[in-house]
Amino acid sequence: MPAPAGGPGARSSTAAGRGIYLWYRGTAALLRALPRPVASAAAAGAALALAVADPDQRRVVAGNLRRVLGPDVDEATLRRCVRAAYVSYGRYWADAARLDPADPELLERRWTVDGADRLLEAAAAGHGVVLALPHLGSWEIGGFWAASVGHPLTTVAEPVRPEALFRWFVAQREALGIRVLPLGGSTATELATTLRAGGVVALLADRDVAGDGIEVELFGATTRLPAGPAVLALRTGAALLPCAVYHSRGDRHHAVIGSPIDVARRGRLRGDVERVTAALASELERLIERAPEQWHVFQPNWPSASSTGGPLGTDGDDDAPAVPGDRAVS
Repeated sequence: MPAPAGGPGARSSTAAGRGIYLWYRGTAALLRALPRPVASAAAAGAALALAVADPDQRRVVAGNLRRVLGPDVDEATLRRCVRAAYVSYGRYWADAARLDPADPELLERRWTVDGADRLLEAAAAGHGVVLALPHLGSWEIGGFWAASVGHPLTTVAEPVRPEALFRWFVAQREALGIRVLPLGGSTATELATTLRAGGVVALLADRDVAGDGIEVELFGATTRLPAGPAVLALRTGAALLPCAVYHSRGDRHHAVIGSPIDVARRGRLRGDVERVTAALASELERLIERAPEQWHVFQPNWPSASSTGGPLGTDGDDDAPAVPGDRAVS
């Protein structure tokens, strides 16, 4: 039975939440204070320790990467890729903690991008842009770049506890020019409003967290991807661009922005969403294949054949899936 408000259980929960918040703040401060190579090495070491401490998760990562690398990959190569994935994840957290919008070298020396013209042209059309990303590399620096060229991103985050920690995460990204919407009942409406005003929305699109996504083929096996990117583009007329931000040599980052996916209406919205999401799955495959060791999906990503997922919502008299809760802040 829950403890009454203000009782010992409540105080314990509050204390635990504050401890988590202070741990994140303290770790981030330490990573910022250390020289960059030392911070990256420390974060990589912590991630590798996590791999050792949680063999079940390590097996999940290996299973996901085996899908990407193919069934004939040898075990030594797979082990190296799994280890590199944990190291890359540690670097992601180190990069996120150390991103400083006042750093003059952040974009001048450490950033390159292929396909920038695709974003700029799509944004200039005035119908909005949906950027669909896999969990790859360090996407926040891409948000900082987009803001620097006049197209700040709007994204979505699932609120976490304690609330102070969520506010801190949001403030970190807003300092980079990234607008963060907390996931809620009005999220889809706010995203659509942003797009209709010509804004840019960024959504992670390679994992169906809610379990109510669209069934697709991904690396030769059936799974589900969130419907949100396709639904938003089809409903608003926004361009849908696949993209990813990769770690490069040293402390550099490189982004790839793909060609727009065809989001022209061809029939009922549900069928169009399925078609567009399948096309997006193919583009995400290509982005992930460029650097599978940077793919930060540490949860099972291919459900069993008996998994049915959640219900699909409807929009008026059209049997289209509702926009799910796409988690864009990991």
